[in-house]
This record gives sequence, C-alpha cells and structure tokens, in this order.
Amino acid sequence: MNIKNKIKVLSIIGLLIFSISGNSQSKKFKVTLDAGHGDHDYGAVYNGHIEKNISLAIVLKVGKILESQPNFEVNYTRETDVFIGLVERANIANRADSNIFVSIHCNANKNTVADGTETYVMGMTKNASSLAVAKNENEVVTLEKDYKQKYNGYDPSSPETLIGLTLMQEDYLNNSIALAAKVEDEFARIGKKIRGGGVKQAPYMVLHKAYMPRVLIETGFVSNPVEGAILDSEEGQNDIANAIAQAIISYKKEYFGNEDGYSEDNRPSKKIVEKPAPDTSNSSKKEDDTAKKDTKKDKSKETINDSGILFKVQIAASAKKMDLDPSNFKGLKNIELEDTGSINKYFYGQTSEYEEAKKFLTEAKSKGYNSAFIIALKNGKSIPLKDAIK
Repeated sequence: MNIKNKIKVLSIIGLLIFSISGNSQSKKFKVTLDAGHGDHDYGAVYNGHIEKNISLAIVLKVGKILESQPNFEVNYTRETDVFIGLVERANIANRADSNIFVSIHCNANKNTVADGTETYVMGMTKNASSLAVAKNENEVVTLEKDYKQKYNGYDPSSPETLIGLTLMQEDYLNNSIALAAKVEDEFARIGKKIRGGGVKQAPYMVLHKAYMPRVLIETGFVSNPVEGAILDSEEGQNDIANAIAQAIISYKKEYFGNEDGYSEDNRPSKKIVEKPAPDTSNSSKKEDDTAKKDTKKDKSKETINDSGILFKVQIAASAKKMDLDPSNFKGLKNIELEDTGSINKYFYGQTSEYEEAKKFLTEAKSKGYNSAFIIALKNGKSIPLKDAIK
C-alpha cells in the first residue's frame, strides 16, 4: 500500500472514531445538579448547621452516584464554596443542554418543630407556606450586584410577580412533576416525611429560566434540632443523596429507556406536537352508510383496548392513606388508590382514549389539583406516556 492510500485509510479511521465518539457523547443523559447558596450566601443557619455546606455535600454525593452509572453526564452549577447568581445557575444548565435540572436546598422555619421534605416544580400557588419558602430562596438575588437592573425590577419579596416577567414554558411541566413525584417516592421509601402530601408548585427564580424539566428539593429543616443533625451527618446525607439519585435514574429509565442512547425527536424536554392521523379515505367518495361508520369507530376503540393501553390521572401522592370518599377529593368521584408500600398514589378517571384522559386532567386541575398529570399503563404496568400516545 502506497503512502497516499495509507493516509486515506488513516483519515477514514479517524473520521469513524470521531463520529462514534461524537454520537456516544450525544447519547448521554445530561443532569445539571445545583447546590443552593454558596460563599457569602450561607442560606439557612441554625445550631451550627449551614445550608450552603449541606446542599453542596448532598449534590456532590448525588453526582458521584450518577457518574458511576452508564450513559450519564453530570454537570454542576458549583462544586466548591462559591457564589453563583440564580439566573446563571439556570444558564449553566441551558448551555449544557441538560435533560433535567435539579436544585438542592435545606428548609428552615422559626417553628423549630417543623420537619420533612418538600419537592417543588415551577408554577404559581396561593399557598402561603409555599410562597414563603420561595420568597426566602429568591431573596438571594439581593446579594447580586445591580440586581434591580439585572432582574428588570423583580421584587423578591413578592414571588408572584415572577410569573409576569416572561411566558411560562408549559412544555416541561408534566415531566417536572413526574420527576418530582419520583423524588418523593424515594424519600417516602427511606422513611422521610413528605410535607403537604404531594408535589408543590411555587415561583422560584432559579427554576424560572431553566428550559428543561426542573425541580427544587428542600431536603429537610436545619432549624429542627433532630432533622438538622441528620442533614449535617454523613449517613443522613448519603441516604438523601441515594434517594435523589435513584429517582433520577428511575426517571431516565422511564422516559429514555435503558439503551445506550435515545432519539432526540422523542426527547421529553421538548413539547410533543400531536399530529392528526392521516386521512386514508377517498375525498371524492363519501360514506353514506352511518352503520358502517359506527362499526369502523367501534373497531378503532377495540384496537386501542386490545393494545392493553390505559390512561389515568394521578392527582396526589401522600404517605397518608385517605378514605376514597369524594368529600376528601374536592368532589371528584371514583378515586382509585395505589399503595406502593412507601407512598399512597391517588388517581382520577381511567380510559383507553388519550383525548378523554386529557379531559379528566382538565377537570382535576379545575378542582385545584394543579400538579395532576396523566400516566399510561400497558397490561397493568407503567410505560412512558410518549410510547402510549404513539
């Protein structure tokens, strides 16, 4: 083989290696982990327990677990004791094109008896306690230089005004809720108290600008002497970090599968645009036989039923078991309970038709279940919603 041919062969091999490497990297499931506060921003401080240190320790532990998993790429907003602005934290996740954004914090309350975990998604709420937590976290912006100009006059003492700054990205809400629910499932599994009985919504600045499914986790109260000591212990941090990591792994498995990669076209951080079914009928020839039409419609439904696909609306998840009386569920009837052993999940409505499931979802939200979302089952087993819609 002459020198020119050798060079050609080596060039082709090089291109193949580069291509394989590039494709491999593009298939990584990207997670951005955000440790709340940092440097001169201590966060909540009680009895020597400092939020900025605890949140960083937990984040690093979560990251270590995920990095040991195949096909995970972990990105951090901070890995040391430094100060990062709230919007910059979201921008770090955006620049990395992460699949999910997870912000980890500790809670605090003047009532030192308060305890338990809370998991939030971006949204509006009239709940006073949720707004108070958001207000405390959002006040970090006042530590940034020229924050009034930088945040266009945003007032951190009124978190409700955050909604009016830009249009919300509803594309990611259902996936955010699904991820948050998995976090709460894992917390319940290790015996953590879930405050408020389910996923919560609140206007957090750090979540507002992240263009992907995103959650904020309050891992417990440093103001509670017992819980604060657990949060500040190696064992306690390991338990919490493992629960969060397992929730992320479960989310990745459900929405992206176990294979090496996934299709960017089906990436759930992008809004799924439903395409109308192609019209195979002859436009010049109309069906006059109504009975035939009804028969065709019935056969269509039978096909969906035969596939074993069933849709339900999950309206709540709680460690507390409630009687299924409509009075306990804001008048909604035919509520179904699933006891997973660690948490009780409550569902409203079930149907083989996705369009009908969306009506159930609208009804549930009209009753105040703003965090409700649709799940899909095939032959009794949970499957990704995008697969069921297909």
